[in-house]
Amino acid sequence: MSFSIRRLGPEDADAYRAIRLEALENHPEAFLSSAEGFAQKPMDEIKAALETLAVFAVQLPDGSLGGVAAFLAAEGLKERHRGWLIQVYVKPELRGAGVAETLVNHVIDHAKNHVLQIHLGVWSENLPALKLYQKLGFSIYGTEPRYLFVNGRFVDEHLMVRFLDKAPGEEQ
Repeated sequence: MSFSIRRLGPEDADAYRAIRLEALENHPEAFLSSAEGFAQKPMDEIKAALETLAVFAVQLPDGSLGGVAAFLAAEGLKERHRGWLIQVYVKPELRGAGVAETLVNHVIDHAKNHVLQIHLGVWSENLPALKLYQKLGFSIYGTEPRYLFVNGRFVDEHLMVRFLDKAPGEEQ
C-alpha cells in the first residue's frame, strides 16, 4: 500500500473536517468530542486548530486522507515536559496494513523534539488500539471509569504513557 505522512495546515481544513467528522460519527465511544458538536464548529476554529495542533495525516496516492493523528504539547511551566497523542483515526479499509503504526510513529518522532513523555487516552475496549500502543512502548498507568456516557452506556478509558527519554519497556 502506497501512502505518505504529512503535516496538515489551515489550507487542509476541508479535508481535515471531513475525516475528523467521519471518525466522530463512526466511533463516538473513542473520542471526547461529539460529531454533532464538531459539525457546528466554524471553519475559522478548525483552521486555528490546525495551526495550534500538530496534525499529521495519511495521504493516499489520489490525494485523499486515509487517517489522522495529532500532537498537543502541554503549555504550563511545570508540565512542558508532557504532550498528548490525540485524535488518532485510520479509515477502516486501511486498518491492519501498518498505516496506524506508521502514523503514530510519525507523531512520536515529532514529539521527541518537544517533550520527554507522551500521553494518550484510549477506550478500554479498543483492543486493536491497545495492542498497537503497547507495541509502540506505551504503558497503562490508570483507568478512568465512566469517562464517557455514549449511546446509553458508560465507557472506561485507559490512560497510557510513553517516556521518550527512555527505551520502550525500560523501567518507568
